Amino acid sequence: MSVNSKLQRAFEQGRALKIISGLNNFDAANVAAVVKAADLGGATFVDIAADRDLVLMAKQLTNLPICVSAVEPQKFVAAVEAGADLIEIGNFDAFYAQGRRFEASEVLELTRETRSLFENITLSVTVPHILALDKQVQLAIELVKAGANIIQTEGGTSAQPIHAGTLGLIEKAAPTLAAAFEISRAVQVPVLCASGISSVTAPLAVGAGAAGVGVGSAVSQLNSEVAMIAAVRSLVEALAKVERRSHFAASI
Repeated sequence: MSVNSKLQRAFEQGRALKIISGLNNFDAANVAAVVKAADLGGATFVDIAADRDLVLMAKQLTNLPICVSAVEPQKFVAAVEAGADLIEIGNFDAFYAQGRRFEASEVLELTRETRSLFENITLSVTVPHILALDKQVQLAIELVKAGANIIQTEGGTSAQPIHAGTLGLIEKAAPTLAAAFEISRAVQVPVLCASGISSVTAPLAVGAGAAGVGVGSAVSQLNSEVAMIAAVRSLVEALAKVERRSHFAASI
């Protein structure tokens, strides 16, 4: 699978940083701020809602690869036509508070349907953290067979940190770090560790086997573009300190 050369290199080095504005975030001003912060802060790519107008706007603001997220394959069509570079089934965190669950069979079917619509585009799929860890690993293996080029982990919303500061940040990231550790040893495609990740835990994610990290609310919920840029730069600097030898260089 062909992929942007900068993104490919970042995956191989374990330094990929995806900044996520939110699957259900259609606030153009906020999305624009997040995209600009990702660009100016040195992120590798951005992830926005699968919306044609948002993609067109983002293309005007950055040359970074643009990933679009949705849980309905048809929503990708207009976004891809508008210039999206990657597509992501997932960022399920937005739905859990509503009581919406994504079981393995549904995610696998969504992947197959999406791949049937798009034969060549790079496809990332999130493995739901509501599954037991061994089930997450099995699903990841099946997703790759179904055409997923990137596997994303999650779990920050289920974590319940009891400490403040650094210890609390590690507690919050524990579920997604555990998933990244197990899944990265079972598949030969990049694993992106997302949900609950910070500059403290980004290096831990790479150490666990991830090819990079995805960060959303830690950037998008900040109240100024300056603060957003600073947060992105902090993540970039944290990842720059980590060296990792890839085993999937030819897999995407």
